[in-house]
Amino acid sequence: MTPSHAPAAHLLIISDREPLAWVLENQRMAFPAGRTRTSLSMNKGDEVLLYTTRGCFGNPTRDLGRIIGLATLTTEVSTLDEPVTFGERRFTEGCRLRIHGLAPFREGVVLRDMVNDLQVFPDPRSWSVRMRQASLRLPEPDAALVKRELQPLLKPYGEVVGDYALQNR
Repeated sequence: MTPSHAPAAHLLIISDREPLAWVLENQRMAFPAGRTRTSLSMNKGDEVLLYTTRGCFGNPTRDLGRIIGLATLTTEVSTLDEPVTFGERRFTEGCRLRIHGLAPFREGVVLRDMVNDLQVFPDPRSWSVRMRQASLRLPEPDAALVKRELQPLLKPYGEVVGDYALQNR
């Protein structure tokens, strides 16, 4: 983090259980090729709110898009020595995270219930369009509101990370 950089908050958008398991188990994040501009807007010390999409666990009619965790970037985003591959997608940039807490599996803050209160979604009717990226920088008031809602749901990382791993088998 440079001296003039105030920590920012980002919504880290994860849309599949395999990458989610990798993020949670390794406390790392990887960004797909072609998303370098987005990933480089993140800096060491920034906060990250982990968001799983409705389709993350393979059943979008049952699952909801939820903010499930809070973390801090512990390194700058940089080119990975070895790209990470999930399916046919290559993830070439990455960083390390320290996950402070996770909501129990299938719990967390339902994002769609908050879109009318968040500045990051100027048109709440089309909020999901903004979610088609690897991360979304949140204005400070939005980050504060989301963290206030998430905090009572968070459990220590070690207590619940295994519950997410079980869902990936």
